[in-house]
Amino acid sequence: MPHLPELLAPAGDREQLDAALRYGADAVYLGGPALNLRAGTRGFSGDALISAVRDAHARNAAVYYCLNVLPREEHLPAIIDELERLPDAGVDALIVADPGVVLLARRHCPSLPLHLSTQANTANSAAVAFWRDMGVTRVNLARELDMRTMRRLVESSPGMEFEAFVHGAQCLALSGRCLLSAWLNNRSANLGACTHPCRFEYKGVALAVEEKTRPGEVAWEVVEDGPFHSSFWAPQDLCLVRYAHWFARVGMAALKVEGRMKSGGYVAQVVDVYRTAIDDVARRTSRGDDYIFELLNCASRPLTTGFFLGGGRRCHRGLPHDAVRHPLVARVEEPAGDGAWHVSVRSPWKATSIAEVLLPGMRRPELLPGTYRLENHRGETVDRLHPGMAGVLHCASADIGPGIYIRA
Repeated sequence: MPHLPELLAPAGDREQLDAALRYGADAVYLGGPALNLRAGTRGFSGDALISAVRDAHARNAAVYYCLNVLPREEHLPAIIDELERLPDAGVDALIVADPGVVLLARRHCPSLPLHLSTQANTANSAAVAFWRDMGVTRVNLARELDMRTMRRLVESSPGMEFEAFVHGAQCLALSGRCLLSAWLNNRSANLGACTHPCRFEYKGVALAVEEKTRPGEVAWEVVEDGPFHSSFWAPQDLCLVRYAHWFARVGMAALKVEGRMKSGGYVAQVVDVYRTAIDDVARRTSRGDDYIFELLNCASRPLTTGFFLGGGRRCHRGLPHDAVRHPLVARVEEPAGDGAWHVSVRSPWKATSIAEVLLPGMRRPELLPGTYRLENHRGETVDRLHPGMAGVLHCASADIGPGIYIRA
């Protein structure tokens, strides 16, 4: 049996947490309403954090708490208050990026294991040794590293756990330390308030830029698709599901999915695919590009291997990024009696559509038109439900249950 890395999933709010746990995450990472790099999420604090930890532990999943802000002097008192409260909440580890926060964590909550965020940009064995001496037990490697460098670091640092981001948004800044948002909108990404100006749509002249020493090779391209449709700073999304077997073979401790700002449906679909891929490693099998085609259903940008392969090979060659996609239309909430289910509608859902039930393990049983019926909140049979509506699904499927998502 090969070593199986932990699947670490985002939990920006309660629905994300439930989705990650239902679809097979081994651990989740979350934060409070501030002092972490996704301050725009609801987060968890007080009783909500205690409840989240209890529910995760009931499913044998760990909870890692993000305190990975790069704080300024005025933030330190709040950091200390947070550190003193965390052990009582029962979290399993603390994710940090700033050396000052590491020092404070060792003073104020020495019982909590320390995991180092990718924001620390750890890219060599000397840095790993430094962080080990500071009490860090796991390092999330810099996103700029290729597979050969990752393997060398794992092999040269026995006793240290390593994790790597394998899916989600990327940043052009060094390990995410970006100044664009602070410059343009006076909101610092390094304090968790990024406004993502790299994803904004800009108005400009269509332009292909070549670098002097590489004639004929396009370094940057601005493509106009109507006024204010040029988003030339937005890179493709990372996707390394094809390499789950490689991460298992080299002994990577955890594979991390980005996305605390995404929806619960996004988390469900991505976690399901990576859970299946990791389990397929144990079964010594693979579903090939089926993983990719499944992930395309929730991709907002083209998928890429980032810097992982090295040598400038940054794209999934030969894979269509414009495959037919099936939008997520609903989340099952609770029983409505007589085999019916209350659903919250996320996208337009026509009763004439073939619906896919998203079951863990990439199982996708279909509900054929005529085998299910939709009702609105007044109990009237309708031919479609619209986003934001509460509806009722009538069907004979035994696979449906609370927290399950449906595509159509």
